[in-house]
Amino acid sequence: MFAVIKTGGKQYLVSSDQKLKIEKIEGKEGDKVNFKEVLLLAEKNNVKIGNPIVAGVSVSGEIIRQARNKKVIVFKYHSKARVRKTKGHRQYFTEVKINEIK
Repeated sequence: MFAVIKTGGKQYLVSSDQKLKIEKIEGKEGDKVNFKEVLLLAEKNNVKIGNPIVAGVSVSGEIIRQARNKKVIVFKYHSKARVRKTKGHRQYFTEVKINEIK
């Protein structure tokens, strides 16, 4: 069984006992989270597609950790003007373990 959930403006394909990194959500390590925006639910040959969400279905999980990704370096260069700009950015994320699709 798997489902497609929407969180943080993105969509994720999830199944039970899966770990995934999502955009940062509020909560501490060990807290339970419920994702109620389920866009698709599939069991063997039975597929339910939401319009826009599937009614009565939710995905529950547990927060494993709150952290930051590796640094992404943004470098801009203009050869004729001798302009160089360097910036760095580290995005926050939440790692979640999916426990159950119900």
